[in-house]
Amino acid sequence: MDSLKPAEIVANMVQAGIAKAALGPFDLLVRGALSGALLGFATSLAIGATTQTGQPIIGALIFPVGFVMIVLLGLELVTGSFALVPLAYLRGRASAGTMLVNWIWVFLGNLLGSLLYAGLLATALTMAGQIEPTGVAASIVKIAELKTTGYAHFGTAGLVTVFVKAMLCNWMVCLGVVMALSSTSTIGRIAGAWMPILVFFAQGFEHSVVNMFVIPAGMLMGARISVADWWLWNQIPVTLGNLVGGLLFTGLALYVTYGRSAAAVPDALPANAD
Repeated sequence: MDSLKPAEIVANMVQAGIAKAALGPFDLLVRGALSGALLGFATSLAIGATTQTGQPIIGALIFPVGFVMIVLLGLELVTGSFALVPLAYLRGRASAGTMLVNWIWVFLGNLLGSLLYAGLLATALTMAGQIEPTGVAASIVKIAELKTTGYAHFGTAGLVTVFVKAMLCNWMVCLGVVMALSSTSTIGRIAGAWMPILVFFAQGFEHSVVNMFVIPAGMLMGARISVADWWLWNQIPVTLGNLVGGLLFTGLALYVTYGRSAAAVPDALPANAD
């Protein structure tokens, strides 16, 4: 059987965190940039499916393809690192400074890759700015505005809402990372990762790396949003919410209950995670 026991899964989480903490800035930046672009591809695909069918659940069903590619290639998403790298710190295999530097480089890489894809897609969908956004492009513009000025309209309540939706999002996203470590087979890892990612996307929760693509893409295609709107009403609170949700509800929660058993696992099975 290719299914692992919970203690073995958590042992793999610890080993993945240690491996991530050991990566240098160049690798973190490149792998982070690739992840940002791939998640952008998946997001535009899901928005396109929703636009064409009028059924958001269809977009949610296919969105995990991007996450699966990231997992199987062993690339870097800062949202997954929020749950895994702290485990290396708890095991004494990484310092607090190393953990923070890791997050910063991966965040920057995710941002660069997301912006690159946003620029390329905006060019492709608007004939290099010569036509008005329609179809998928118009949907991206609308989503970008809802994710920023839509929250700003409600003031403090908007900030609380976006923070909570970000916590809920990364609870599931990091669970997707964990479930990808629950099997030794490729198909098992894909199936395990797919379920939690579908859950987060279908409910419209807030993911910082998805938003690094969709909001700038909307801005490039005419969304009435400023850079301040993007960062103050979405990117900053969403990143903080993702940190809290992934770290507390997935990484630490599983480590607290299975950490001792995981320490007794002789050799964690090698498996890449985002």
